[in-house]
Amino acid sequence: MLTQTQRLIITELTPEMAEFIHMNSMDDDTMEFVPDEVFSTTEAAAETIAFLISRYDRTDAPLVYAVNRNEDNRNLGYVQLVPLADGGWEIGYHIGKTYTGKGYATEAVSAFLPVIAEKVGTETVYGISRKDNAASCRVLEKCGFEPFFVGVGNYQGKRREIVKTIWKRY
Repeated sequence: MLTQTQRLIITELTPEMAEFIHMNSMDDDTMEFVPDEVFSTTEAAAETIAFLISRYDRTDAPLVYAVNRNEDNRNLGYVQLVPLADGGWEIGYHIGKTYTGKGYATEAVSAFLPVIAEKVGTETVYGISRKDNAASCRVLEKCGFEPFFVGVGNYQGKRREIVKTIWKRY
């Protein structure tokens, strides 16, 4: 386990989570905002999970952690820290549509940030979201990210209206 809140456990992925991760990835929000994180089958999710598990001791690949509910250990989604080409780090997160609107993303990101920043030795983390993804922009804002760019930029390989933000540990 990486960290825990009153409602959530943020923990390393396990192969047994493949079905939940597959199902959570198939919602409309994932398909719209992070299409490269859609798994069309449980087997595809399992392959990605195996790769991600192999990267926990490294810092050259995404560090992806499951967000599970304390009460029943059900997987709700994930939080991740992704290395950038310039040596920086970017936050990523997704909560399955069935579980949105309950504050889980904000709770998970708030708990995850200080722990993962310490683990990788960074003082800052970037957040990038599409401007039309109001829920994601709100999560970043609630978690202390401050905008430094609003305009057209690259997002998922396309030119989009985006908001770039930064979080500072201290």
